[in-house]
Amino acid sequence: MDDRLTRLRSEAPALIGAASSLDELHDVEQRVVGRASPVAELRRSLGELPPDERPGVGRVVREVAEELGALVAARRSELEALAADALLDADRVDVTLPALSLPAGSLHPIQQTIDEICEIFIGLGYRVAEGPEAELGWYNFDALNTPPDHPSRAESDTLYLDHGAPEDELLLRTQTSPMQVRWMEQHSPPVYVVVPGKVYRADTIDASHLPVFHQIEGLAVEEGLTFPDLKGTLAHFAKEFFGPSTRVRFRPHFFPFTEPSAELDVSCFACVDGASDCRVCRGAGWLEMLGCGMVDPNVFTSAGYDPDVVTGFAFGMGVERPAMVRHGIDNIRHFVDNDLRFLAQFR
Repeated sequence: MDDRLTRLRSEAPALIGAASSLDELHDVEQRVVGRASPVAELRRSLGELPPDERPGVGRVVREVAEELGALVAARRSELEALAADALLDADRVDVTLPALSLPAGSLHPIQQTIDEICEIFIGLGYRVAEGPEAELGWYNFDALNTPPDHPSRAESDTLYLDHGAPEDELLLRTQTSPMQVRWMEQHSPPVYVVVPGKVYRADTIDASHLPVFHQIEGLAVEEGLTFPDLKGTLAHFAKEFFGPSTRVRFRPHFFPFTEPSAELDVSCFACVDGASDCRVCRGAGWLEMLGCGMVDPNVFTSAGYDPDVVTGFAFGMGVERPAMVRHGIDNIRHFVDNDLRFLAQFR
C-alpha cells in the first residue's frame, strides 16, 4: 500500500501539470483521485486492515488525496485563466479603427415644403388641423356646394370606397377642403386654419400627375373679411415662400365652394420678365400656384354659420407644385421614386 501511494505521489504532479485543457485535467483528476483511482481503492480496502493500522493508513491516504486535489485545483485555475485570456484576445477590438457611422437622414422634400408653408401661416395666427383621408361624400362634395352632376363626382375622377347616399357615401378625399366644414361645425368664428394632407385622384402617373399627392387648404372666417384680405394674405405668403421681390396676380376662375373665385399666379423667381430660355416659367413670366376665393354662403349654411353675419375666404394649393417650382424639378415622379441620389440633395 505504501508503494502505491508513493508511486502515485511521484507520478500524479507531472500528469496534472501536463493537462493542457480543462477536459484533459478532468480525465487526469478521475485517474488520480476519482472513484477508480488508487486513492479510492485504498479507502475501500481500509476495512480489511487490522484495527490498529487503520488510523495511520487512513491519515496517509487522506493527505495524499488532499495534496493531489490541491494540485488539480491549482491547475484548473491556471487553465481557466488561460481560457479567459484566449476569449478576450479573440474578442479584442482595435480601438484605433474608425467608428462605424450611419448616414444622417432628413425629412422628405414634400414634408419640408409642408412644414415651411404651415410655418408661414402659423406666423399669421393660423392653426394647423388634420382631417380623415377616407371621407364622406357629404363633406367632400355636397357641403362644399358641389352639385350631384358635377364632373368631379364621376368615378373617372374620384376613388370611391362605397357608393350610396351623400351622407353615407365613402370615398378617398379628392381635396383637403372637407375640413372647412368639419372645422366650422366644431368651432365658432373667428376661424383661421390650414389643413395639410394627402389627397387622391383617379389620375394616371406622368411627369405632372400622381394619383396620391398633397394639398394644403386654408380657411379664414370672421365678420368683415373681404377679398383684399385674401389678396394681402396670399401676397404675403408668396413673398415669404418665393422671395421678397415676388409679385402676384389674380385671374378670375370658378370653384363651387367660393364666389368670387380666382387663381393665383406668382412672378417667376428664376428670370426677369419671362425670359424665353427660363427653365422654370418657359418664357411666360408667371407661375400658376393655387386657387382661392371668398367662401360661398351655401358652405356657411352647411356648416351652421350665418352667411349674413360672417364672411371668409379659402385657398388651396398642391404641395408638389411649389416644391417643383422652387427646386427646378421637372418630373413629379422624383418625389415617389425613393431614389437616394435625388432625396440626398434636400438634407
